[in-house]
Amino acid sequence: MAEEQGKAGKGINTGKLATNMQKRLSRAQEKVLQKLGKADETKDTVFEESVANFNKQMVEGTKLQRDLRAYLAAVKTMHDASKRLQDCLADMYEPDWFGKEEVDAIAEETDILWSDYHDKLVDNSMVSMDTYLAQFPDVKARIAKRDRKLTDFDSARHHFASLQKGKKPDQAKIAKPMSIVEKAAPGWAQGILSAHQIAQTNLTRNQAEEELGRAQKVFEEINIELQDELPQLWNSRVGFYVNTFQSMAGYQERFHKDMGKLNQDLNDVMTKLEEQRLAKVVTHSETFALLGWLCLRCLAKKLKMLSHLVSVSYKNQTSIPEYPISSGAWLVVVSWTQEVGHYIRWCLLFFQVKAMHDYAATDGDELELKAGDVVLVLAWDNPDEQDDGWLMGVKESHWLENKNLLVKGVFPENFTQKL
Repeated sequence: MAEEQGKAGKGINTGKLATNMQKRLSRAQEKVLQKLGKADETKDTVFEESVANFNKQMVEGTKLQRDLRAYLAAVKTMHDASKRLQDCLADMYEPDWFGKEEVDAIAEETDILWSDYHDKLVDNSMVSMDTYLAQFPDVKARIAKRDRKLTDFDSARHHFASLQKGKKPDQAKIAKPMSIVEKAAPGWAQGILSAHQIAQTNLTRNQAEEELGRAQKVFEEINIELQDELPQLWNSRVGFYVNTFQSMAGYQERFHKDMGKLNQDLNDVMTKLEEQRLAKVVTHSETFALLGWLCLRCLAKKLKMLSHLVSVSYKNQTSIPEYPISSGAWLVVVSWTQEVGHYIRWCLLFFQVKAMHDYAATDGDELELKAGDVVLVLAWDNPDEQDDGWLMGVKESHWLENKNLLVKGVFPENFTQKL
C-alpha cells in the first residue's frame, strides 16, 4: 500500500515537473518569436510606466535605508566618543574643585540623552523604514509573475489564432489514404472516417480555446490587482518621507535643545572653577599689596608719620616719598603692628581715586562708577594693554567686603580725582 502511494506521489511530481518544463519551453519560444517580429506582443504603456515608477521607488527607498543605517551608526559612534570624553573629565576632576557633583551629573545626563536619541531613531524611523521596504519584494515577485502570465496569454492567443485561420490539420496528408480507404472499404465506413477527422480537428480547436480562456483569466486577475496597487504604492512614498523626516527633525530638535542646556551648565561650572582659581592666585599678589597699603594708610592717619613705624627701601633710597606713591613702587615692610594683627613681607602700593561723575560701563571689562565711589587703583596685568587716559581698579567698598579682585575693571581717569 505504501509502495503504491509512493509510486503515485512520484508520478504526480514527475507530471508536474514535465508541465513546468513545457511551460518554460513554450514561453521561451514565444519570446523568441516576439523578438524576431514573427509574433505580436501585448503592450500596456500605463502599466509599464507604473513598473518604472515602482523600480525607481524601490531604488530610492533602498538608498534611504542604507543612509539611515549609516546615520544611526554615526550617532552610536558619537555617543561612545561623548561618553569616553565625559568619563575622562569626571575622572580627572578633583573633589575639592568647584562643581564636582554637577560635573558627574552632567556626564550621566549626557549619556542618557544620547541613548534616548539613538533608541528613538531605531524604534521609530528605522522600524518604519524596514516596514516600508518589506512590501517591495512581494510586489516585485508578482510583477514578474504577471510578465510570465502575459507571455502564456500571448502564446495561447497565437496558437488559437493559427487554428482559426489555417486549414484543418493533416487534411492534405489524409487525402490519399482516404481515397484508398474509399476504394477498399464499403460506403458506410467512409462516412465514419470523415466524421472522426472532423471531430479531431474540432477537439484541438476547443482545447486551444479553453487554454486561451484560462490564460486570459489568470493574466487579467493579477494584472488588475497590480494596476490598482502600483499607483497607490507610488503615491504613498510622499507621506512616508514626510513622516520619516518630520519625526527625525523633531527628535534632533529636542536632542540638541537638551544637549545645549547641558553644555551651558558645564560651561557655567567651568566659569566658576576659573573664578575659584583666580581668587586663589590673587591672594598671592595683589591681595597682599592692598592689605599692606590699607595697613600703612591706617597707621599713617593715626600716627601722622609713617617713618616712625616702618623701615622703607624705595628704589635704593632711605626715605619715604610723599604720599600718594605711584603704581609700581615697591616697598619692603618689616614691622609688626598689633592693630593689624599680621606680618606683611612684600606688598605693592597703589593710590586711591574718587569718582567725580557717574560712569556707565559699555563693555564687559569696564568698571561702572557712581559719583562718590572710592576706587583702589591697580597695576595692569599687561602694561602693553593700557590705553592712555584709562586706569585699572576695584571699588574700595567691594574690597573691604569681599577681599578679592574679581570685579576689577577699567575706567576713564578724567571721571575721577586722586585722593
